[in-house]
Formats: sequence, structure tokens, C-alpha cells
Amino acid sequence: MTTATDLTPAPDPGRDDVPVLEDVPASPVRRFWAVRRIPAALLAALVLAGTGLLLYDIAAVRADRTAMAWRRELADGLATRPLDDAPIIGGAVLAVLLGLWLLVLAATPGLRAVLPMRRAHADVRAGLDREAAALALRDRAMEVSGVQSAKVRVGRSKAAVRAVSHFRALDEVRADLETALAAGVDELALAHPPSLDVRVARPPRKG
Repeated sequence: MTTATDLTPAPDPGRDDVPVLEDVPASPVRRFWAVRRIPAALLAALVLAGTGLLLYDIAAVRADRTAMAWRRELADGLATRPLDDAPIIGGAVLAVLLGLWLLVLAATPGLRAVLPMRRAHADVRAGLDREAAALALRDRAMEVSGVQSAKVRVGRSKAAVRAVSHFRALDEVRADLETALAAGVDELALAHPPSLDVRVARPPRKG
């Protein structure tokens, strides 16, 4: 009679089985889409008002009442005015511009002020405001020796840093800034880290 031997290794009590960020498979990260409540509410209100007014006038005509003056004038104008008339061309241009604006709103994500962050879980999304990212990088820049003041502007693909150094060589300050800011950008955990554009200058002379 033979007995099977369990060759499964015993769990190591010193090993941490909790997955870290590097162990989690990367998920595709997309930009945040704006809800655009104001354009949607305005368009819905206009469509509702126009549709309600038209249905009321049609119901009034069906009830043997006279159609509203605006609809009679509109029908007469469309029947008698030529297509190259200025008011008709202006209305057509306005309708085209409004349609293009709505198409742009529907096809673009918006929320340019929110930068998507790396995803540790597929069902969790996080974003970082550009101003908050700029403030964090500015604090990093102010920690560098020789930096008197710093201005940081964070975009979708680039972080522009303008620093003023009142002592030390500018090349050394710039190198330290690039190193510190690169670490700061990595700590922001952005899905698409912006590239750095660092410039250092001397303070303006007084008088």
C-alpha cells in the first residue's frame, strides 16, 4: 500500500501576499468625460418649449381655432422668400453652428482640468486636478537649494516650471530641479506623466 505525499510548499509566514501596485495588471486609462449639465439642460428646455408650443398650436387648429400669428408668418415667409434671403441664410448658419457645437460637445471628453491617475483596480478610477498637481510640484521645487520662487503650470502632456534662483550656479539648480520634479511627477501616479520643461533664471535687478 502506497501513500501519496503532499508536495505543496507550506506558506511562508514572512511573505506578504497582498498585491502591490506593480503586481496589478495595467488597465487602460481614459480621460474623464464631462457631464455637461448646463448645455444639456438648455437644449432640453429649448426643445421642450418649442415642441410644446407647436403641439398646442396644432391642437388649436384641429379644434377649429385660428393658428398663431408666428406660425402663419413663418409659413408665409418660407413660401414666398427666396433661399438667398439674408434672414434665411443667417438662420441656416446659426443652426449649422449650433449643430457643430453640439457635435463637438458629444465627441470630446472635456474636463481638461482633471488628469487621470494610474488604476490599481479595474473598477476604481481616480483623477487629480491640475492645480493640485501644480501645487505639489511647486512645493517640490521650493525644497531645492537655491530656489527663491517657482511657478508651475501643468498641462496634459507638459509641466512648465519657471524658477528663480538667487544663489548657486543655474545649471546645478536646474539639474537638482529636474531630479526633484521627476520624482514628484512619479509620486503623483498619473496615467500619462507630463514631460518637464524646467527653466531657471536670476531675479531681476532692483533699480
